Amino acid sequence: SFYRYLQREGAIDRDLLHGISLPKRGRRLPKVLEGTTISALLDGPDTSTPKGLRDRAMLELLYGGGLRISELTAIDTGDIDREYGTAVVHGKGSKERVVLFGEPAMLALEAYLAKGRREFVSSAEPALFLNRFGKRLTVRSVQSIIKEAALRAGITADVHPHLLRHSFATHLLDGGANLRTVQELLGHASAETTQIYTHVSQAKHAEASSAAWQALGEQVRARAARARKRQLAGSDG
Repeated sequence: SFYRYLQREGAIDRDLLHGISLPKRGRRLPKVLEGTTISALLDGPDTSTPKGLRDRAMLELLYGGGLRISELTAIDTGDIDREYGTAVVHGKGSKERVVLFGEPAMLALEAYLAKGRREFVSSAEPALFLNRFGKRLTVRSVQSIIKEAALRAGITADVHPHLLRHSFATHLLDGGANLRTVQELLGHASAETTQIYTHVSQAKHAEASSAAWQALGEQVRARAARARKRQLAGSDG
C-alpha cells in the first residue's frame, strides 16, 4: 500500500493503517451523507407551511433517531415524550425501544404539533405524521417527501430513508460513540449488524489520510531521499 511504501522509504516510522480492520474486498459499504449535506436536506422543507413543518419534523426524527422508515410511520402521538425528547418506536419483530432524538428534532416536532398537525387532522387518528386526508402517512409517501426535500436542497445524490439511518450511525461513530451504544440506538439484535458502520467510518478516515499523504507526495519523497542520504553517510563513516 501507499503507507507501506512510505515506511519502506523511511518517510514514516510505521504503517498508519496497521491495526485498522478494513472490510473484505467485494463487500458493499453503505453510502452516507456528509454533515453539510444532511443540514441542507433538513433545511429543505418550507417551514412557513403546515406541510413544511411536518416534513421538517419527519426528516429530523428520521436522522436524529436513526429510524427505519417503517418505525417512523408507525409512531403515534402518544409514543412521544416531549419532556425528555424521546419516542417509543416499534422495530423489527414487534420489538419496542426508546429512542432519544435530541433538541433539533424536538424543536421541529414542537413546531409541527403546535402549528402543522392540526391542519391535517380530520378524525381521531393517533398517527403522528398525517397526510392531507388526515390519515397516517404511508412508507411510499415518506419516500416521495424525502426526494422532494433533496431536490429543494439541490442534492443530486439518490436520497432515501435508509441513507439517513446509515448517516446517523456513521456520524455517531465518527464522533466517538462506541459500537454497543450505536447498536442499541439502531435496535440491532446483533453487534455484527452494526459492525458494518465501523468499516464505513474507518474507510472514510483511511481515504482522507491517503489523500493528505498524496498531496504531500513531493515533500515525502524529498524526506525519504534525505533519510537515505543520511543512512549512506553513516555507513561510510
